[in-house]
Amino acid sequence: MIEKATSAASIASMLKTLQSHASQAQGIQDDGTAKADFSALIRQAVGNTNSAQMDAQNTTAAFERGEAVPLTDVVMKMQKASLSFEATLQVRNKVLKAYEDVMNMPV
Repeated sequence: MIEKATSAASIASMLKTLQSHASQAQGIQDDGTAKADFSALIRQAVGNTNSAQMDAQNTTAAFERGEAVPLTDVVMKMQKASLSFEATLQVRNKVLKAYEDVMNMPV
């Protein structure tokens, strides 16, 4: 004779576990705070890099037109855009390397 070991406590525990997994799948942590979405973070980083490059380009164009833009501002914005692009490029390279490593893993 097989006895079922399902009590109210074990069912409640299973439900809590399932709810925890469901909330994690929806992007919400157990404490109610939202988890960071990787694609949103990447989109934001690329957007920030683009805006830094556009700002540097606009400042450089204004300097070349003879507007009252200090040369130091032009150089600083160009360096900021360059560093932002290099950081984004390094993140892309690391993600691609990780993807390749996962794809080359034996199953």
